[in-house]
Amino acid sequence: MPKNSNASRSETERGPRGAAITGTGSSVPARILTNADLERMVDTSDEWIVTRTGIRERRVAEESETLSKFAVEAGRQALTAAGVAPRDLGLIICATVTPDRPIPATSCTVQHLLGATQAAAFDLAAGCSGFIYALATADQFVRAGTYQHVLVIGGELLSKYVDWKDRTTCIIFADGAGAVLVSRRPGGGGLLSFSLHSDGALSDFIHVPAGGAQLPASETTVRERLHFIRMKGNETFKIAVRSLEEVSREVLEACGLTPADVSLMIPHQANRRIIDAVGTRLGLPPERVYVNIERFGNTSAASIPIALDEAVRAGRVKPGDRLLFAAFGAGLTWAAAVVEW
Repeated sequence: MPKNSNASRSETERGPRGAAITGTGSSVPARILTNADLERMVDTSDEWIVTRTGIRERRVAEESETLSKFAVEAGRQALTAAGVAPRDLGLIICATVTPDRPIPATSCTVQHLLGATQAAAFDLAAGCSGFIYALATADQFVRAGTYQHVLVIGGELLSKYVDWKDRTTCIIFADGAGAVLVSRRPGGGGLLSFSLHSDGALSDFIHVPAGGAQLPASETTVRERLHFIRMKGNETFKIAVRSLEEVSREVLEACGLTPADVSLMIPHQANRRIIDAVGTRLGLPPERVYVNIERFGNTSAASIPIALDEAVRAGRVKPGDRLLFAAFGAGLTWAAAVVEW
C-alpha cells in the first residue's frame, strides 16, 4: 500500500516541543440504542453484533440535536479542567465529517457558543483519524508560538448518515464529542510524536457517495439512498489491523520508545476484534489497552477523546504515563501519536 505520510521526528532532533494536553472533556447523547433495540429494526441479533464488533449499545442523538451541542459541552469541560477561560483560546479545531452544515464550519458555531471571542476556528476532515490529525495540527501552532491555547474537538453525529436498513453499518456507528485543550508548556514531555498517513486510492472503502459538489443532492440521489455511509467491511478490517500496528511502531520509534514503554494505549474504537488484534501484535496486555466500544460504539473522530476523558476521570491516567493513540478511517487515513501525561 502506498504510504503518503508526514511522520514527525523525535523530540531530541526537533528540540523541546513545549505543547501538552492540559484538559479533557466529553459529551454524548442521553439516548441509548441497545442491540435488543436493533433486533427490532433490522435483521440482526445481539450475538451477531457482539461477536463481530464487540458493541452492546451506542449513543444516538435526537433528531433535533446538533453536533455543535455536544462539541460545545465537551469543549467547555476541557477548558474547565485546564482552568482556562474561553476568551484565552487562540484557536478551535473541530475534527468531523458530520458538521452541522456544509457552510459555515461547525467550529465557528462552537466558537460563538463558547464565547471564545478571540479564537480563530476551522474544521478538519480526516475520518476516524481526524482527532489525531487535529491534535498534530494544534501541536504545530503551539510549538511555533502562534497560540498559547488550542481547543481540539473530535465530534460526530454519524447516526444522521446511517442507513437504518443496512445491518452492516447501522450496528456500528454512533454519536458524541470529545475535546482536549493543548497548551504551551516549556521543556520536555507533553506531545512527543505524530505519524499521519493517507491512501486516497482506497477512498471507496468507507464513503458517502452523494451530498458533495461531485454529486449534489437530487431526487435521484435520495431515491437511490446515496447519502448514507457505505463500507467495505472485510477489506477495511484487514488493512486496518496491519496499518495500526505499523503506525504505532513508527510513532513510538520516532521518540525512542517501544510498546513496552506504553502505559496505556487508547485506540480508535472501531471494532473490538481490530483493537484486540493490534494489541496482541504490539504485545500489549489487555489491561494496557483502553476499550469502551461496548458502551459507545464507533464514534469516529470522537472515539479517542471520549475514551481519553473517561480514562482520565477514572484515574487510569497518571502524571508521567506514556499514552499511545492510534486510529484508522475513511480516506483512507491512519495516524498515531505518543503523549507523555
